[in-house]
Amino acid sequence: MSRNLLFICNPYAGKSGIKHNIAEILDVFIKSGYRVEVHLTQSAGDATNIVSERGTQFSRIVCGGGDGTLNETVSGLMRIPKELRPPLGYIPAGTQNDFARNLSIPFVHSQAAAIACGEETHMIDVGKINSGFFNYVCGFGAFTEVSYETRQEIKKLLGVPAYGIEAVKSFMHLKPYHLTVSFNGREMTDDFMIILVGNSISIGGIKGLLGDKIVMDDGLFEVFMVTNPSGIAGWNDVIGNVFQDHGKNPTVHRFKTSQIEFFSEERLKWVKDGEYAGDLNYVKITNEHKALEIACRI
Repeated sequence: MSRNLLFICNPYAGKSGIKHNIAEILDVFIKSGYRVEVHLTQSAGDATNIVSERGTQFSRIVCGGGDGTLNETVSGLMRIPKELRPPLGYIPAGTQNDFARNLSIPFVHSQAAAIACGEETHMIDVGKINSGFFNYVCGFGAFTEVSYETRQEIKKLLGVPAYGIEAVKSFMHLKPYHLTVSFNGREMTDDFMIILVGNSISIGGIKGLLGDKIVMDDGLFEVFMVTNPSGIAGWNDVIGNVFQDHGKNPTVHRFKTSQIEFFSEERLKWVKDGEYAGDLNYVKITNEHKALEIACRI
């Protein structure tokens, strides 16, 4: 196959102004020997559709945008049989860019473009939530709704502080949710404030929620669950556990697993990669081990 590259770009992502740097990015691709086709995303789900329909026609897919655009691009790739799936490059252009931090992809667009079309690639895990996919995290509960409920115009204006404003508003309405969780041959039923499942050193710009040593290709997720703390003092203990000692705390549960299931009587708002994933009362999450080849330098 000739060196054809499909550049999927969300020109409205974040504050980074990727639309002003498209010529510079294309110059990097062309000088690397690629024949480039550009597709500017038009609506939600557009990246998934174009990649799943035409991805096999290209020797490299590059996504330029935020975590949401990347999620759509990966979802399209995962619809392609693994043996036909082209490598992925990523140019982070969102507000948080949590996924890029995992792979040390620079935020300078020209530098990221050079890596995205480069020869060094690595296989990484992809998460599957029911019939959908996620790159680095999914979950529900306290603060998980902040990203997708923060309006795009506010994200562009304020950047990261916009998430802080919405997080404070979210804190005023915290409540526990009753679930049964099955993992590693165990079953646990309790009232949970937050559940996160993923592979990421950073979530919403906050480091350490899933732990310090994150491996992107070990076939395992890091799971972080908090049962209902008792009052402000209980929350202080949880915060100390998350950001300081990572020691024992009866309300904080951390473990690794390749598969986990959640059952609840009421439908809960789940989030994947910072975007709304649906109101669900049953969720099965599995690790698709080394499912995606991505250009990076890890």
